[in-house]
Amino acid sequence: MDEEKIARENILRRSEEFEGKSIHGYDFNKGVDYNKILESFSTTGIQASNFSKSVEIINEMIEKKAFIYLGYTSNMVTSGIREIVRYLAENKKVNVLVTTAGGIEEDIIKCLGDFKLGSFNANGEELREKGINRAGNIFIPNSRYCDFEDFIMPIFEEFYKLQKETGKVVTPSELIWKLGEKIDNRDSIYFWANKNKIPVFCPAITDGSLGDMVYFFKSKHPDFLIDVAQDIWELNNTTFGPDETGIIALGGGAVKHSICNANMFRNGANYAVYINTAQEFDGSDSGALPEEAVSWGKILPGAKKVKIHGDASIIFPLIVAKTFAK
Repeated sequence: MDEEKIARENILRRSEEFEGKSIHGYDFNKGVDYNKILESFSTTGIQASNFSKSVEIINEMIEKKAFIYLGYTSNMVTSGIREIVRYLAENKKVNVLVTTAGGIEEDIIKCLGDFKLGSFNANGEELREKGINRAGNIFIPNSRYCDFEDFIMPIFEEFYKLQKETGKVVTPSELIWKLGEKIDNRDSIYFWANKNKIPVFCPAITDGSLGDMVYFFKSKHPDFLIDVAQDIWELNNTTFGPDETGIIALGGGAVKHSICNANMFRNGANYAVYINTAQEFDGSDSGALPEEAVSWGKILPGAKKVKIHGDASIIFPLIVAKTFAK
């Protein structure tokens, strides 16, 4: 057999026909129709089609009245995704919120003063001299944290007095609801969480300015406590009772894992949508695909699940436009 024949048989081998959607994108000859553009993602391929799958899954969560857990890392609240989360809490679109310390404090801090759009390339030394903190391309004046201290210390005093008088130790979720009550601002996620009695859990309550405030307060009151044990008991217990549960996780870390781990107590969630940029090659839970969670019993084997590899600041508003906000 000559070389050309061998090469031809290897390269030009006839394939089996494959059933499925044909790949094609949006035709701008038909004008600009944003709804149709988003619908075209289902046949675009790559992450666009994962976007389309996530829309289908979340719409089914809504249709089936699944008990929905929304988790989001602090950078989502640093950014304008805060307003999307606030909309969901205000309109009772989700059942439980899980976030990090930054995801709590920065919502409250934004009620006290704005964050500003800056640059990813800003000089760190110059910003430090001016008292400007940078989160990506978002600038946060350090005076905002001074204002936050003035706001939160009387709340700590209130809970500390209760602890001294009754022995009752405040939980992170109780503290968050109280912050929402005291800020009394309709722009706040936690104002609406408090008003609509949506539980908010923060498994890393001390990992941020909140932790700094706890440090300063505890320096004066060494016996001041926050009860994280009660909150993990309550978070895990929320998974018992609902016929179906759904996970929406923006980002990774403690937020993603806490929700998934809670659902392990009911042998797995029925739906899961992950949106993050983490990869799984390092064995991290942040980068883990939904299929890995199936192995732990955090997501049911027959669950509808997808991960979108991408930036939630772009993706999540589009998802909400095609699901909760329809």
